[in-house]
Amino acid sequence: MPKRRLPIRPDLDHLKHEAKALLASVRKGEPAALEDFQTYLPGIDPQQARLSEAQVVLARSYRFPSWARLSIASMLCRAIEDADLSRVEQIVREHPHILSEGARGLDTLATFGAPLTYAVGRGQTEVADLLARLSGDDLQLALDKAAQHGLNQLRQWFVDDQGRPKPGAVMNPCETLNADGLKHLLDHGAELADERGNSRAPVAMILETYSRNPAGKHRCLDLCCQNGITLPDTPAMALHRGRIDLLERALATDPALLDRRLSHADIYPPALGCGDEASGNGLHGTPINETTLLHLCGEFGEVEIAAWLLEKGADPNAAAEIDAVGFGGHTPLFNTVVTLALAQRERITMLLLDAGADPHARANLSKRLMFAKDESVHEYANVTPREWGEQFHGRNLVNKDALRALADWARVG
Repeated sequence: MPKRRLPIRPDLDHLKHEAKALLASVRKGEPAALEDFQTYLPGIDPQQARLSEAQVVLARSYRFPSWARLSIASMLCRAIEDADLSRVEQIVREHPHILSEGARGLDTLATFGAPLTYAVGRGQTEVADLLARLSGDDLQLALDKAAQHGLNQLRQWFVDDQGRPKPGAVMNPCETLNADGLKHLLDHGAELADERGNSRAPVAMILETYSRNPAGKHRCLDLCCQNGITLPDTPAMALHRGRIDLLERALATDPALLDRRLSHADIYPPALGCGDEASGNGLHGTPINETTLLHLCGEFGEVEIAAWLLEKGADPNAAAEIDAVGFGGHTPLFNTVVTLALAQRERITMLLLDAGADPHARANLSKRLMFAKDESVHEYANVTPREWGEQFHGRNLVNKDALRALADWARVG
């Protein structure tokens, strides 16, 4: 099984350093490095390994057959994230086969998708239009072809020799918020449950996953409703579903809704199988326990809902509750800076600033990252939103566009 996952904004220089570190580790006989070589390049004497062989091992652990292919993917993903149209076009013209392969690994067509669907999922519409033109199709046809590639791989993974979906097959598209894949499996008889038959697990996965694709999430939750799952009629669930109509109704019955702080259990309901805060379930960047709906928009990338909340009078400087040991008090700006929803770029940040959010607000924050090399708790004292992003230890969760917007705002101000 692949061991590593290409970051959202990969750095080729970092990958080169990673290969050198792997080579040094295998020559020292470190167990993890030896296991990597045995898995991805068996038959090589660790003491005689060369850098080129360490690069192959690293590439294969990232789901690519060679170092060259990993390098191309790294450059393309970086260009997509940066909306560097000239660079994207150059890479595709030099390597046209890349259009039909997994953007973040050759076996990721059913998850992250081909470059086109990856660009759409990351909110890079101009890049998506360019990739469609380079494929020789219009956007819809190109998207249909890319989706078909993903469905073919989904069938390879999760459909047995008799054409029946395997138990738990739906968990993968729920994890990646792949609504087309989830619908395909359900239409072909898949049970909306994990491999143990737990019918709450798919919904919990959709809510707690690391993936951020608001449109895909909304559709996945709608599919759950269409297949017998009852979702609670709460403001947090309305936000998860992208349902402004339900939020309108909630606000009509609860005028204090915009200022209400939501608990971890409100956001991730235990009744749907979600874990408690102590378990680390519910992956996010900036803390979201006891925050407002406006804070949540920054974490989940809900741009339209953020605009609606501000239009209705939500306070852009609402502070999260401060816990018993003094952490918290952060405003929604903080949640746009350290977040899994990097595809929102600076849009919610600018909405907040335009509405009067204070870029100089300060808070004390602590954060533990799950499933990271460093899972220790890091503390940040008296930081502004910009300082929070500049100092944060999990660099892959820092929204550089939001930081840039805050820096530009400070210069203008």
